[in-house]
Amino acid sequence: MPSDEPRPTIHIPATTSHTIAPRTRADAREGTLRYLKAGTGAPLVLLHTVRTQAEHFHRLVPLIADHYTVHALDLPGMGHSEIVPGASYDEQALRAGVERLLTELDLHDVTLVGESMGAVLALTTAAALPERVRRVVAVNTYDFRGGIARSSLLARLVVGGVLLPGVGPAIARVEPRSALRTILQGGLGDKSALREDYVDELLRVGARPGYPTVARAVYQALPSLIAARSRYPEVKAPVHLVYGEKDWSRPSDREANRKLLPAADFTQVPEAGHFIALVRPDVLADLLHRAA
Repeated sequence: MPSDEPRPTIHIPATTSHTIAPRTRADAREGTLRYLKAGTGAPLVLLHTVRTQAEHFHRLVPLIADHYTVHALDLPGMGHSEIVPGASYDEQALRAGVERLLTELDLHDVTLVGESMGAVLALTTAAALPERVRRVVAVNTYDFRGGIARSSLLARLVVGGVLLPGVGPAIARVEPRSALRTILQGGLGDKSALREDYVDELLRVGARPGYPTVARAVYQALPSLIAARSRYPEVKAPVHLVYGEKDWSRPSDREANRKLLPAADFTQVPEAGHFIALVRPDVLADLLHRAA
């Protein structure tokens, strides 16, 4: 990583950090995108969820880098990607960042792997760029009403407060370590899987100027993620839906997506919660190795 780039507090072995400059259109509200790269083989893109970043996949990348060239993207405004004042963070805008990664790097035959919000973006990107996407692995798609507020009472209070008009921006700027840890652990079957250096990194990123505005905007964008389900039937690539048994989604939510994607493979991971990449990366790695 060049010396003028931020140095995360958590490092994934054998990865390098790279950036994609914004396109030159004067009307584009685009910023520089940062991504991590590792491994050799067919291209695979990892897409994280709200309030996380590329390092969310710190346990998965080492397990798959011997089969794939992995690109773990910091979605627009998140992680160490540039925060652009006034930018949108709805599904379409976030997907545009994923599309930039695929087109600017000229990636073809790509396996898209997304978790939570990243799963929605993996599916909609596959619908938008069918000529570039080979397959999709969508883990715990975040496309249902309530979202993270289903996790716990604390999550409902915090996210609900962040979304309030007037006081919401002030609440978004206050993020105690204990609250962030508790909310994230609400998506884990094994709470010990949440590394403290990963929490350190998320808090460091959360202190970036403008980041609370980004986080609030992403929470506000949940309706656009729900609406994006209408694009799932457009996906031509093979799809594998993966859900944790204890994910925040309800059986009815999962069944609804199976009906939209009737040809998709389906795996439910026993005892796993929302963040399978943190707790059971071996399950995802085995699935990807079989498909390589």
